Amino acid sequence: MQKIAFIFPGQGSQVIGMGADLIKKYPEADELFQIANSALADKGIDLKKLCINGPEKELSNTINAQPAILTVSMTLYQLLKKNDIKADILAGHSLGEYSALVAASSIGFKDAVKLVRKRGEYMQKAIPEGFGTMAAIISPKKEKIEDLIKETSEYGCIEVANYNSPYQIVVSGKSQAIHELLELTEQAEDINIVPLKVSVPFHSSFMGKAKEELAVYLEQVDIQNPQIPVICNLTADYVKVKIEIIRALIEQLTHPVRWVETINRMILDGVNCFVEVGPGDVLKKLIRQIMPGVRVFSVNDSESLQKIIYDFKKIN
Repeated sequence: MQKIAFIFPGQGSQVIGMGADLIKKYPEADELFQIANSALADKGIDLKKLCINGPEKELSNTINAQPAILTVSMTLYQLLKKNDIKADILAGHSLGEYSALVAASSIGFKDAVKLVRKRGEYMQKAIPEGFGTMAAIISPKKEKIEDLIKETSEYGCIEVANYNSPYQIVVSGKSQAIHELLELTEQAEDINIVPLKVSVPFHSSFMGKAKEELAVYLEQVDIQNPQIPVICNLTADYVKVKIEIIRALIEQLTHPVRWVETINRMILDGVNCFVEVGPGDVLKKLIRQIMPGVRVFSVNDSESLQKIIYDFKKIN
């Protein structure tokens, strides 16, 4: 008996051309992009054009990347549903949590597009541009990662933003501290640090102002109880009612993404098949580090969509 979890990616998974083949092949994909464009009409953004043609700098801008990734993720989700591939449990990585809540019928799609655009605005203006950034630390030695964080903290605040896998932690903080971290590990053989293409230190105390503004905006959003179970980043546990969802979304901004615990919770609850729904395949790779051997698919374009439809027909 299969128990399926859909997982949705966060910022950083955006790429020029995402959603282009879906729009060409499926009318519902074009329709969803039109809804997204209408939600952002006052911003003067053509999200469809931006996803297909870029430019990359504009697409990667926090305020644009968040609604763009959400829209592509929900397009793929709707196409999976149309082909009777459905989830028993949902979760999303950072921004992806909003996709999970839309999939659970907790937040309407148009409302979510506006919400993540606002979230991006609040996050971007929380601190001056260039003041903070993020980096992924990849190493089999957790203790060494923790020591490095302590050693570089004298150059400025540096905090754990994501517990992504047993071998990968993402840190968030002052740009100078992250730079020193890169310098310290340049010659190290058992540790690799990858700077992330972001100009905002997500999931850190620097997002305090953004958290306050998001809390006010969320009061205006129609939020229903999830129709499919959703596990949140904040607690790696289920959110079942509106008050829990609002708290999770607010606190998520200044707390780390507990991704390893989230995946382990799903496995404990019987999930034996994961489907990453959205651009890229980062989450698929992380799950294989967390739980080697588990069935995991990544659906990010029409080709991978057709493959999973074919594979699931064989299974069933």
